[in-house]
Amino acid sequence: MVPAACGQSWDGGAYLAGAIAGDTNHTLRLTVEQRGRYESRTGTSFGESPDAATGLYRTRLGLTWTPLPWLKFSGMMQDARAPWYGPNAPNTIRDPADLEEGYIELFPSAQRGLGMNVGRMMVSYGDGRLIGIPDWSSLSRTYDEARVYWRARRLRVEFLAISPVKVLIGEFNRPNWGERIWGSYNSLPGFTAEQSVDVYLLRHDQNRPGGFTGGSSKDGTDRLGTTTLGTRWTGPLTRGVQYTVEAALQRGKAGPASLSAGAFVGTVSRRWTMWGKPLNVLGEYKYASGTDNPSDTLHSGTFDQISPANHDKFGHEDLFGWRNMHNARSVVTLGITRAFALNFMYDDIWLASSKDGIYNSAGKLIARSPTGAAGRHVGRETDVYGTWRFHHFTFGAGWGHLFTGGFLRATTPGVGPTYLYVFHTYSL
Repeated sequence: MVPAACGQSWDGGAYLAGAIAGDTNHTLRLTVEQRGRYESRTGTSFGESPDAATGLYRTRLGLTWTPLPWLKFSGMMQDARAPWYGPNAPNTIRDPADLEEGYIELFPSAQRGLGMNVGRMMVSYGDGRLIGIPDWSSLSRTYDEARVYWRARRLRVEFLAISPVKVLIGEFNRPNWGERIWGSYNSLPGFTAEQSVDVYLLRHDQNRPGGFTGGSSKDGTDRLGTTTLGTRWTGPLTRGVQYTVEAALQRGKAGPASLSAGAFVGTVSRRWTMWGKPLNVLGEYKYASGTDNPSDTLHSGTFDQISPANHDKFGHEDLFGWRNMHNARSVVTLGITRAFALNFMYDDIWLASSKDGIYNSAGKLIARSPTGAAGRHVGRETDVYGTWRFHHFTFGAGWGHLFTGGFLRATTPGVGPTYLYVFHTYSL
């Protein structure tokens, strides 16, 4: 007998998931996601690459089995395709039928005591600024990982060792052991009555041939090794204002150079009512250090962003990464109805060091002015996007444009990228 809680009869996925859960006494759970996005990008690479229009399709099927209260098995298959792109779509947007998750977790629902998981898993910490899942991208990101944690009423101490999985078209995806992140990420969700605090110490090693710098493994110029000490604080301030502050300091090596770098982000937000509708307003400032003298091969100050989820953090077009920059950002969200929200985002970006460059979302250099003559202003991005939810469906559309600043006009063709898209998602 299929329970009534299975969902609407017209919603086949929810009906099936409910039937599976009901027939297995909720020890087996099905998850489904199907997403399609149709996008147009003009001014690609600021005019250096052809304009592109394509469709991106992603399907995920997952099963979680909890045979005992202290034991969980979870797996997920992902199929990502870009049929409009052509036969040579890169592995950043295409990966037919591969394993996205497959892990074992001990004591998954315990509120206190020891827990651990091992396997392949999508992992995110804090706001995903240093370790996260860029889920807006066609493939997202997953890690082969081992994590051990201990939980108390107001404390979670965790030790982690993770490695990002390399996408291999036509082959089974494998971990990229030449890149590793390990250390400790600890949370105090009840630091005070309302404040939450995270403290972390992370080591990021990258020593695959041609990896970080494209240099030689014989002399160590292709290697990166950074240690990041950071903290994140979040909670209410006063009169309905919420805040988040995160700061990180780094030491280590970037190729042959010693590295000394840092980053900071501060966010305040508040909810108002306008015309009887909820209005959320957010203001944010971000900083990440750069190198004052890129010709100095012995010293570097460019922040290592590690393995972030950068979507929306520097504009909706996802053009830039958290390296050598100042960024002022604002987001206004108006709830038109309970299901429909409209968002307005504005970003202003300039270089922290005029002699260092601006970097893309993956942390790779876009352009540099070694003398600093191109100035510091990168550009201003304006974005408008909306979403409408209906049961397990989400529909949305958006537009964004970057108005290039003096730096980009001097170091690239200077064309302002424009991003236009519509999407639909079914998930449960």
